[in-house]
Amino acid sequence: MAPSDVAEIISAGIRESVAGWRGATKYREPLLGSAAADDRRFAVLRKVVNPRHMLPDDLVTGARSVVSFFLPFDDEVVRANAAVEGEAAREWVLAYLETNALIEQVTGGLIELLARNGVRAAAEPPSGRFDRHTLTSTWSHKSVAVIAGLGSFGVHRMAITDSGCAGRFGSLVLDCEPPWGGREPTERCLHIASGGCLECVKRCPVGALSGDGAIDRQLCWASCRRVAEKHDGLGNAAVCGKCALGPCSLRAAV
Repeated sequence: MAPSDVAEIISAGIRESVAGWRGATKYREPLLGSAAADDRRFAVLRKVVNPRHMLPDDLVTGARSVVSFFLPFDDEVVRANAAVEGEAAREWVLAYLETNALIEQVTGGLIELLARNGVRAAAEPPSGRFDRHTLTSTWSHKSVAVIAGLGSFGVHRMAITDSGCAGRFGSLVLDCEPPWGGREPTERCLHIASGGCLECVKRCPVGALSGDGAIDRQLCWASCRRVAEKHDGLGNAAVCGKCALGPCSLRAAV
């Protein structure tokens, strides 16, 4: 298939799934991008994320491209989380769980649809294969999003897109040419760009962040686990999101 045809299938599939979603969580317009599977930055993830981080070819033999998409939360989800002191609001927890389910629905449907059109595709779960010891993933959706040109990492180690960082990423590996052209790297973190704004550091309820971009993963994880325990009736959601409530929550701050 021509890249433009693949782009239309994926774009339409994601938008239709989001429009037809019947959960409590609402979303803004999805963002999509892609990168070549042989982009050298995928191999670098084994150094900077996890030594067992998978390459695109580990998911699809003969992989030629990787597609990333971002489902940005509606601003009501952000406001709800900002209104609760010290821990994640129920709305944020629910948004995490529901969006994970939506992403699995999206990728599962697209894999089947693309297969009917002669394109092999595969996807990792939205929460990735999370290593509970190193607190890193073997397939980092946010890192994939940065490689695909959708965002750049902020001080809080979240990927900031043109629609902010409050939302969830998904990705697909394909055996066809990239559906979209490459994008030039763009800095979207205000602090990294100009030395201003450390709202994410200030908002972290346990002091796990620092202005130089370092993060105490164990401290952050322990805080997120407490949220999961409090909301265990909703599902397993070790989340917080307080660092995603600054000026980059709904749009790029730069």
